[in-house]
Amino acid sequence: MSEPVLSIRDLTVDARLDGETRRLIDGVSFDLGRGEILGLVGESGSGKSMICRALVRLLPSTAIAITGGSVMLGTRDLTRMDEDGMRAVRGADIGMVFQNPTSHLDPVMRIGDQISEGIRYHQGLDRREARAMAVDILRQVGFPDPHRQYDGYPHEFSGGMRQRAMIAVALACNPDILIADEPTTALDVTIQAQILKLLMDLRDRRGLSIILITHDLGIVAQTCDRIAVLRHGQLLEIGEKRQVLSAPKHPYTISLLKSHPSMPEEGGLPGLKTGTPALSVRPLLEIDDLVVRFPAPGLGLFARGKAEVAAVDGISLRVMPGETVGIVGESGSGKSTLARAILGLTPLTSGHISFDGLDLAQQRRQTLAQIRTQAAMVFQDPYNALNPRLTIGAMLAEVLHVQRKIPAGRIPARIDELLDLVGLDREFATRRPLSMSGGQCQRAGIARALAVDPKLIIADECVAALDVTIQAQIIDLFRDLKSAMNLTLLFIAHDLAIVRNLCDRVVVMYRGRIVEEGLCDDVFARPQHAYTAALIAAIPDIDPDKPLLGGLPAGASPHLLTA
Repeated sequence: MSEPVLSIRDLTVDARLDGETRRLIDGVSFDLGRGEILGLVGESGSGKSMICRALVRLLPSTAIAITGGSVMLGTRDLTRMDEDGMRAVRGADIGMVFQNPTSHLDPVMRIGDQISEGIRYHQGLDRREARAMAVDILRQVGFPDPHRQYDGYPHEFSGGMRQRAMIAVALACNPDILIADEPTTALDVTIQAQILKLLMDLRDRRGLSIILITHDLGIVAQTCDRIAVLRHGQLLEIGEKRQVLSAPKHPYTISLLKSHPSMPEEGGLPGLKTGTPALSVRPLLEIDDLVVRFPAPGLGLFARGKAEVAAVDGISLRVMPGETVGIVGESGSGKSTLARAILGLTPLTSGHISFDGLDLAQQRRQTLAQIRTQAAMVFQDPYNALNPRLTIGAMLAEVLHVQRKIPAGRIPARIDELLDLVGLDREFATRRPLSMSGGQCQRAGIARALAVDPKLIIADECVAALDVTIQAQIIDLFRDLKSAMNLTLLFIAHDLAIVRNLCDRVVVMYRGRIVEEGLCDDVFARPQHAYTAALIAAIPDIDPDKPLLGGLPAGASPHLLTA
């Protein structure tokens, strides 16, 4: 390892709650070399984010405090600096990129102004000089028209571009160290690869030292120099990435590697799928020439004409009972719009959707009544999907009361069964979403979907933010439910490795259309469309010697880098 720019020794963080002390970080020690990318991996609650927040003294509660150890930045111990000194360190010496840019960018402030604000504060430049520097940083992080896009607001950009803006904000003060906390979790594989390549390029150009927090071993394998494995606030293993990946020493590291949904070699992984179900007389779900259009953005109240954008453009699809179909494609391809249309949540412009024999366009009332008792959706963002005022038990009880499929007296027992199914302790019935981790909230969302006792579940990126071990458990759960209940599953995802391991068939969407469809083994082994091949090439692999991105075909996705 090169000369350390940051040295952590015996870092200890405790939380004092209800008169008790709970240890969150237990004597963690490691160095960050100059120009090094260090990957911190581990499941939710392992302490990855807590360590990095402790480094910059931005702990989430006054009940949480650093109680031991040191964090040496050169000759300065950050654990002993006063708040004025830490304000000078944050941004100027250590920058942070957070997981959700939507939550950390000011929605009413122009992107460029958010970048130049830090430049003016830390470097003392005037408004014109700060703007020029901000435009240059926007160019460095991949904005194609930085002079124009400087004046854009966060909502005008895609998720990938907002994440680039977050990186630009962090770089504005020219820090020596960049902490990236799950910066690509919710992004499509193509955008994810672009962001990771951007971080690597910035490291090479600026000599940045980067701490990359992630739960995806494929990402650390292809981007990091060393890997540190954390669990329950303890550092279990640290070493050069090839050594850790090829010869892990700790049993937990071995279990993480086994849980990673790497793309199998041609021939697939035996025993993972139950096979395509036999054809029945009637599909459970039948979609015929479906079109969903929305008004084009930017039209004023008195704009002439009726310009529209086709989010779904002539899709036809059949899904048989008991089948698991994966739907993949980048942001904006129409996946979620298709899911909402199936459930009657988005009006159809034309075409037909039949659910269990009823046509949504011609028999809307009867079809919606059937969908609401036989279909459910698991959303990507559990915090926004769950009612923050209700406990998990009250939320499940509400669904069970409305469905009226079981007697009222049996509802408490059914709540316990649902929590068992998704791997949550029964005590979570009394917990509210804000007291739970993202993975725990997503499990609660799946429990709510199962409370409907559905024939069809539409899972919209439901494992995107989960750790690999939890992902594997949820995928196993879906597989068990499919077998035991003849459950039909539409699985929307940007992680193609998970789709291959779980699904019978895969549907590839691009700009509202289906560009490829077929059995998973056939499509992944021999993709017929250039866009499908590009998606597969962009999947991070646990092999550290595999290139990060094969590249999109020329002209395949021009909107990836634009607002």
